[in-house]
Amino acid sequence: MARILLIEDNPTNLELMSYLLKAYGHEVLTAIDGVKGLEVVRRSSPDLIICDVQLPKLDGFGVATYLKRHPALHSIPLLAVTALAMVGDRDKLLAAGFDGYLPKPIDPETFVPNVVAYLSSPQQVTPMAPVSMTTIITTTTLPSQNWETILVVDDSAPNLQLIKSLLEPFGYKILAADGPATALSLLKDYLPDLIISDLHMGGKIGFDLIKTIKQDPRLKNIPFIFLSATGWRRQDQLDGLALGALKFILRPIDPEVLIKEIEECLGK
Repeated sequence: MARILLIEDNPTNLELMSYLLKAYGHEVLTAIDGVKGLEVVRRSSPDLIICDVQLPKLDGFGVATYLKRHPALHSIPLLAVTALAMVGDRDKLLAAGFDGYLPKPIDPETFVPNVVAYLSSPQQVTPMAPVSMTTIITTTTLPSQNWETILVVDDSAPNLQLIKSLLEPFGYKILAADGPATALSLLKDYLPDLIISDLHMGGKIGFDLIKTIKQDPRLKNIPFIFLSATGWRRQDQLDGLALGALKFILRPIDPEVLIKEIEECLGK
């Protein structure tokens, strides 16, 4: 497996890319600006670098210029990850020294295969077919049908897509809500078998959601899991469990482990 450096100042994008790469067994290094990114490169000599274009302190073009002029670092494959979509942007990136680029928003189904393609031949890349998220699960057999419904509450579209891509192949039906208000609206018409919620969502906090659910006689017995990248404070975890959550899981988490945690909450 490869050592891959991610230079990205957006926490959500950084977490998603790290999660996907680690799930495939790669070692992930991170930096949140161009200057720190170059420090990591000089110190760790990664096998591949994925770099955002719009970065604080030193942007992606500056990173590319430095790396491609450095005699010991110029051969490291360098990928831009960017939402730029104007005519000529691709040529501009390649001219700056990038070996290729990946579009934002990140597609969880194709991100890792497209990255891996640059590890063996950074200059001549053949597009790879999308790989399902189920390929990163080491479980030998998938259940034929589960039919349980899981409500996933998260204000990050990539996170929702990631969970959906991971769980649907196992037979779970996914209801996606982009926040507590949407979740409560869905719960008027559906009774899911499990609720998985982020903690902090656009100023709203998952604690308010679980309080409302646990106070409703119709909903209070639905198993509830917090799945969060921001709930590292021990007190947050204790508060979530005290409010009735069965588990407080921190991201990133290996997909196989997450599946086992979900099955445990569903009594499997």
